[in-house]
Amino acid sequence: MENSTVIIAGGGLAGLTAAIHLSGLGFQVTVFEKNAYPKHKVCGEYISNEVLPYLSWLKLDLNELYPTHITKIHFSTTGGRNITAPLPLGGFGVSRYALDNFLYQKAIANGCKVIQDSVENVEFIEDAFIVNTSSGTVYNSTIVLGAFGKRSAIDQKMQRDFIKHKSPWLAVKAHYTGAFPDDVVGLHNFKGGYCGVSKVENDKINICYLADYDSFKSYKNVQEYQEKVVAKNPNLKEIFDTMTLVSEKPLTISQISFAPKHAVDNHILMIGDTAGLIHPLCGNGMAMAIHSAKMASDLVAKYLRKELESREELENRYTQEWNHKFRQRLRIGRWLSALLQKPKLSDATLSVLTVFPSLLTAIIKKTHGKYLTKNLYYVH
Repeated sequence: MENSTVIIAGGGLAGLTAAIHLSGLGFQVTVFEKNAYPKHKVCGEYISNEVLPYLSWLKLDLNELYPTHITKIHFSTTGGRNITAPLPLGGFGVSRYALDNFLYQKAIANGCKVIQDSVENVEFIEDAFIVNTSSGTVYNSTIVLGAFGKRSAIDQKMQRDFIKHKSPWLAVKAHYTGAFPDDVVGLHNFKGGYCGVSKVENDKINICYLADYDSFKSYKNVQEYQEKVVAKNPNLKEIFDTMTLVSEKPLTISQISFAPKHAVDNHILMIGDTAGLIHPLCGNGMAMAIHSAKMASDLVAKYLRKELESREELENRYTQEWNHKFRQRLRIGRWLSALLQKPKLSDATLSVLTVFPSLLTAIIKKTHGKYLTKNLYYVH
């Protein structure tokens, strides 16, 4: 049996951020990720600027990736009615292909073990974890962070509540080239779904949309669905007509659930999408993943330094902080998700936003946080 103070199941945005944070404070960290880096992921690839002070504290200079700087949002209804509004904090666009690999390299430089393997099972016995991987290796650890994404086999093994219910949502993502402003994120509604468009590094344009699976499955493939459903929004029709696909093929992921999840399950602190998934219309999932990694890492560091009295206090504090920071955001996300499943109500509501664009700014503020700051001394 091998030992690691902290094991992180999943090497995506939240998992790698937590690994960099905790290893930078001197803790032994092992990350299990089933895929090799670099890798593409289904993601909107827009991040709110609220995370920049924290990333700076982690000594992560994302300017090395040449991100785009986004200051405005362009929103449209299914019929093509348009709203343009400033983003309160602004944000930046960077691909997960570039970002995850950047964080992976930083984690390795910090002394983390990043192993290409997946966690099969986690048992909590006598105040410690026993972690079994698909390769047959067994690890012992004091802390396990769950960062295995939106939906995973380990969710099923743990019988988490949300996994018991089917979800109607499917997501599709691909990169394109064409004419699109660097400083705008486009959010476009279509019948049964929503599409985000924004520039990332190297002049590539990320297009990622969420679709109702019941309507999607009646079409032969992604291309036909885009032509006959997504492109009914005139803004999206123009985008797809004038842009060229540069991805090998669109990536898809199904059974995306916006149902509530527990921030702690089986004594595992869940971070990122594993703890809760905000509707993409809110445009803040990546920032939330980073924020949750910070919250968990802060508390884990205190626990390992014996600044918290017990594991129970660690778990209760994390749950309380998660709910305080994110519960309202997730409720708004679920409300928007339900709204989008009712086309007439959805279009009527979105049409109101075209008349009162300040309401859109108010929604954005409700789904975004304040700048994350960090004052602890960083070892490396």
